[in-house]
Amino acid sequence: MKLIGITGKTGTGKSTIARTLAQKLNGQYVDIDKIGHQATSDPHIAKKLCDIFGSELLDSNETIDRKKLGNIVFSDTDKMQNLTDITWKYMEQELDNILLQKQQYFVFDWALLPKVKFWDMCNIKILVISDDIVRKERILERDHITSEYLEKRESATLDYSKLSFDFIFDNDYTKESMNGFIKVIYDKIMNENI
Repeated sequence: MKLIGITGKTGTGKSTIARTLAQKLNGQYVDIDKIGHQATSDPHIAKKLCDIFGSELLDSNETIDRKKLGNIVFSDTDKMQNLTDITWKYMEQELDNILLQKQQYFVFDWALLPKVKFWDMCNIKILVISDDIVRKERILERDHITSEYLEKRESATLDYSKLSFDFIFDNDYTKESMNGFIKVIYDKIMNENI
């Protein structure tokens, strides 16, 4: 089993790169954000979140509204830690189970990947960066959020040390550069039997 970790701020295109690389490797793409969303949908976790942050987190369907939750936790490190404490055990167990599957390559995609145990398990660590102005424009269009909400979300992101990575890809959002980068990673994996 080989694990490739891909991280970077939201909107850099890391998910597109991770999915494409996983497909090229005939491996499994793992969107850790999606597992976090599943965690907040778990009734026991949702109840704990409401106990701490209030039932105003719920939408009309009585499920956690992630934008309301984001408004509470993104600008408060203590509240963000509360959220992590509640959801991480579920997420970690799901990821452990995924890694038990018979698969040669796993590609993990998450902005917070360097903060968890799976980062140290990665055979290749990749940081995706991009022009901040273009990246933020892409997020606003993609996620249909306000600039204010985006700034709150941005305040909760990591500062990445470039020394922690095997590869750094400065994404200009062209198919040619992305495919070229994926080929470099794929060739390295194949040639060095990673």
